[in-house]
Amino acid sequence: MRSSWARHNDRVTPPTEQPLVLGIETSCDETGVGIVRGHTLLADAVASSVDEHARFGGVVPEVASRAHLEAMVPTIERACETAGIGMHDVDAVAVTSGPGLAGALLVGVAAAKALAIGLGKPLYGVNHLAAHVAVDQLEHGPLPEPCIAMLVSGGHSSLLRVSDVTTDVVPMGQTIDDAAGEAFDKVARLLGLPFPGGPHIDREARSGSSVAIDFPRGLTSRRDLERHRFDFSFSGLKTAVARWVEAREASGEPVPVADVAASFQEAVCDVLTRKAIDAAAADGIQDILIGGGVAANSRLRGMAEERAAARGIRVRVPRPGLCTDNGAMVAALGSELVSRGRQPSMLDLPADSSMPVTLVTA
Repeated sequence: MRSSWARHNDRVTPPTEQPLVLGIETSCDETGVGIVRGHTLLADAVASSVDEHARFGGVVPEVASRAHLEAMVPTIERACETAGIGMHDVDAVAVTSGPGLAGALLVGVAAAKALAIGLGKPLYGVNHLAAHVAVDQLEHGPLPEPCIAMLVSGGHSSLLRVSDVTTDVVPMGQTIDDAAGEAFDKVARLLGLPFPGGPHIDREARSGSSVAIDFPRGLTSRRDLERHRFDFSFSGLKTAVARWVEAREASGEPVPVADVAASFQEAVCDVLTRKAIDAAAADGIQDILIGGGVAANSRLRGMAEERAAARGIRVRVPRPGLCTDNGAMVAALGSELVSRGRQPSMLDLPADSSMPVTLVTA
């Protein structure tokens, strides 16, 4: 089933008015439903199951899938009520097709298919990472093209060259082991801080010293840069923090949680910002966009802006609520796809847990 809009050269004729798009996000533990008209956010309803995962110290896929099933209909209804629209008012339905947890993705994709069929509206299966880029338009307007996007979350640490967020997203570098957000969660657990770890480490770090402990910066030596110039590695840093804490505890001395948090955070932010600015400078690009859950980190934002300004590079970061997983980002990318006349997805749209970022739509 394709849209009834006229098609020409694999494009559809976009509507004359700004499209009203409903977006569904279920790649991990957040059930997000966003409603966007053009670049205007009308509703961003989120139902989180994070409390159900906290006692396990991480996300349990089966628990997340069940939570999505229970939250889907109420969250859609809440978003429509907030936006002041009826379901038949939407011009298109967008949904995260991947990457993410397979079972969680399946819940969102199935719900989006049901809506598209029931409403007779086109369906757009979109890439989770590209959606993290597109959401910035809701706060700062049209994306500069090209730009460098640095996406940092619990599952991803990526550097992307974005020439067109609907068709041309090219990976420049990525994590070769732990993602930055994963490292935050694991270090927080070592320090006895709650899950998810990012906000708690950020809070503790404000009263600590970022130079108290010299933790390693992964893949920054001259030899590493020859092969992994734009790649990231946080596994060694996580291990170094664990060894330092173990040694401190073995000596009977108290662990200075604030200092460890600040020094660890400084190491992560140092590597992230250094490589993002290097990527922009290498391609002569003047704009860096930062997205993903770790983009809410206050030190990362401050360091990126300071270092970029010194190189004449602009930095765009959405407000924290738009950095974490949400339906608004999916709706934002869906709106851009509709506006540019991109072809809708087929109704046999898959849930692809390993969907490559080069595939913006499924």
